[in-house]
Amino acid sequence: METVRSRFLKVMSGQMPADRLPLMEWATWWDKTIYRWRDEGLDPNLDWIAIKRHFDLDVDYQLWFPQIMPGAVQKRPGSGHQGSWIENEADYEAMRPYLYPDPIPFDREEWKRRADDQAQGNAVIWITFSGFFWWPRELLGIEPHLYSFFDQPQLIHRINQDQVGYALRCLEEFGTICTPDFMTFGEDMSYNHGPMISKEQYDEFMAPYYRQVVPELKRRGIIPMIDSDGNVEPLIQWFEEVGLEGILPLERMAGVDVNRVRSRHPKWKMVGAFDKTVMHRGEGAIRAEFERLMPVMRSGYYIPSVDHQTPPGVSLEDYHLYLKLFREYAAAAVQ
Repeated sequence: METVRSRFLKVMSGQMPADRLPLMEWATWWDKTIYRWRDEGLDPNLDWIAIKRHFDLDVDYQLWFPQIMPGAVQKRPGSGHQGSWIENEADYEAMRPYLYPDPIPFDREEWKRRADDQAQGNAVIWITFSGFFWWPRELLGIEPHLYSFFDQPQLIHRINQDQVGYALRCLEEFGTICTPDFMTFGEDMSYNHGPMISKEQYDEFMAPYYRQVVPELKRRGIIPMIDSDGNVEPLIQWFEEVGLEGILPLERMAGVDVNRVRSRHPKWKMVGAFDKTVMHRGEGAIRAEFERLMPVMRSGYYIPSVDHQTPPGVSLEDYHLYLKLFREYAAAAVQ
């Protein structure tokens, strides 16, 4: 009998489950989508996992390891991609005591319970690290980060080497609870026109750090993947060179064509690719999108899912229709 976990592991190894492909919603839903669905009858007491169970989706648990300790005070207004935590190496040195927390802040008892779900086959567990493009950008801000490749290269190298140490420590500590089934590096480094940096910059500032972490992931039996939005097709060969094995979310609006990716990369693992912009357009449009994906669904190494969070333009009725057709095509793909 197939389980949530057995289906996932079979597909990621190029095999086909006996009954259907996994039914995953890896990125869940916009908060505004959930607010709309509650107005349309969704139980407001359901949390994210309970919502997945409510829709009879396969359950996955994700832990994104935080790098900034509680108590860190931001230097500029805004947060994340909109602001900066540091401007230079002196700032990084001053902020360093607030980074890479020890002990690593996650609820060990909760994750032991989730590990039991995984061991019974009822869930997939995955972890995420901020990647070697994402994390310096988080600290420096978007524009200063891009200038820093030229103006402060040693700072980028230092940040990324520190991130390697933190990632390996997270692996060691989380590994005492369970072995994740896969992982992602958060690494949004493309828009619809392709990569934000050159291959030369990637080789100098990112590849050496992947090469320190990816072998340890593989040694532990964890599938190493990338989470990168935009047109990622030119990046796939770059990622393959450092041992990465797959990617999500494969955004259709950015021009990504998973059939083309499959023809060029026969064993590349993929999650996502279903065009979220058709989910509110009725049965014909949803079927057409699944028909577009069906050759890849039958090829192995691919789990269909929304190519990012389900947007608030999708009604609860729309979503039920999407799920009905998802189940139909997930079963048809393995026949």
